Parts: sequence; structure tokens; C-alpha cells
Amino acid sequence: MPRLPDFEGLAIFAKVVEMRSFAGAATELALSKATVSKAVSRLEDRLGARLFNRTSRQLALTDAGQRLSERAARLLMDGEAAENEALAQSSAPRGLVRFAVPMTYGVRVIAPLLPEFLSAYPEVSIDLHLSDAMVDLIGDGFDAGIRIARLPDSSLVARRLSDMRRYTVAAPSYLKNYGRPTHPMHLAQHKCFGYAYLSTPGVWHYVNAAGEQATVRPSGQLRVNNGEATMPALLAGLGIADLPDFIVGDAIASGQLEVILKDWKQPEGAVHLVMPPGGPRPARVEVLADFLADKLGRTRRAAR
Repeated sequence: MPRLPDFEGLAIFAKVVEMRSFAGAATELALSKATVSKAVSRLEDRLGARLFNRTSRQLALTDAGQRLSERAARLLMDGEAAENEALAQSSAPRGLVRFAVPMTYGVRVIAPLLPEFLSAYPEVSIDLHLSDAMVDLIGDGFDAGIRIARLPDSSLVARRLSDMRRYTVAAPSYLKNYGRPTHPMHLAQHKCFGYAYLSTPGVWHYVNAAGEQATVRPSGQLRVNNGEATMPALLAGLGIADLPDFIVGDAIASGQLEVILKDWKQPEGAVHLVMPPGGPRPARVEVLADFLADKLGRTRRAAR
């Protein structure tokens, strides 16, 4: 594998040319004069050419040094510009945030909040990726994502934004035609709709106030990779589903769906903002995290 260019040596060489002095370059770079001298010597050895003619009173570029000086100066300027831009991106909210969010939650909850955020931070842009699939934040280059679940152990940094209740529901017409389950194990005899991205695929876990637990593997005619896709079949009275509040809350309030197994609950998850490890994070990501924590935290407090 070819060696990388000696960027440090080139940058120090350019600074010596700019200052016309090894001592001046050392002072400007907060390095020792010996370190500056060694960097230039290392570069000369690597290139096989002397870059300066040095006397006790004078420092002059050789022909090789003259030819290299312009490109080295440009490299130094580009490096300083890149670093300054990165520092500005980190200290002030500007730039692109790549943000992965589950489909329905993104459309119903996150998207309505974005106009206020974008107005407050006009130099920040959002690339909103909507999918219920578990994306690889690090591998796919996302700055942040929303996870609605009990989070497994992970290297990701997680920030809890709000609670998320789940309800086992059915339409009144289904309950009239097929009866009302009173224990989770009864679900095995009912038509249930499946969701592909459960943390335990195909398995529903329940617990009651006494601490009793029940695990069931329901089955039915429909399995989806987006919870909202079950709604037409649910409302048509064709089965039972277990879904989060942001999908079924309105239908429960209107009476279109009824909550069953009220004495039993699935372990509640939460809405988390997850981010790749490491830091500090750019200001654009931090302000989005704070904004969502404030907005969704208000929703959580109002629900209590």
C-alpha cells in the first residue's frame, strides 16, 4: 500500500516559507525549533532533495523548494480552511442532519414538528429517512435516529424522549363475531395481525398487576412491516393487533377500536433518540436533540 504524503512536514515547510524563518515558524505553530527542523529534514529525506540553503544569517529556497512551496502553501491553506469549517459546523448549528425515523411515527409525529425547527435554525437541513427497518446508523452514515422499543445493549448513545404505550385492540364488529379474549393465551385461538420488526418477532409478551407473565405466538392472515398498514383490516373487523398509541390512539378515542386484555400489558417501550458514539457532536445534531426532547417531553408531561 502506498505511503500517505507527509502532510505535517509539508504544512510545516509551508509555514517556514511563509515566516522566512525556522524560529518564526516554530513560534507560530507553538512547536520547538528542533521539531520544525526535524520535520523539514524528514521531508527532504523523503523527497531526496534539499529544500533550503541555510546559513547562520540567511534562509533561501532551493530550486526544488521553490517548486514545492506554492503547492505546500495551498495544502496548508486548504487544511486550515477545512479545519475552520469543521470547527464552525461544531460550534454553530449549520449543515445537514441525516435522520432515520420509523415510517408512521415520522409522518405523524416528527414531520409536523420540523417546520418550527427549520424556521428556528435556517442554516440546518434535515435528510429525513422514513423506514420501520432497523437501520445501521454508523454503517449507513446517519447522524441520529428514532427507536421505539426497549433498547437492547448497544454502543449507540441513547436519549429517552417520551414513553410509548401499546394497546391490544380489535374492532367492535370483530369482538361481536369472535368473542373477547380475557387472557393473553386466548389469542392463540384468534385472528391476529403480525408486525415484522418486533424486538421478538412473532411473540407477544404480557404481564399483569400481580406480576404474572404470559407469552403467546399469535397468527392470522396479515403480517406487515409497517404497523399502520393493519388499520384497514382492523377497522373492517378482520383481526386483532397490538400497536403503539400514535397509530391507534385516535381510533380508540372515537370508538372504532376497543382495547382488550385491559388487565394485561405488554412491557412498555419508549421513544429514544439514538446517535453514534463519540463526541463532541456537531451543534446541528445537539440542537435537534434538545428540540425533540423539549417537544416530546411536553407531550409526555401533558399525558400524565
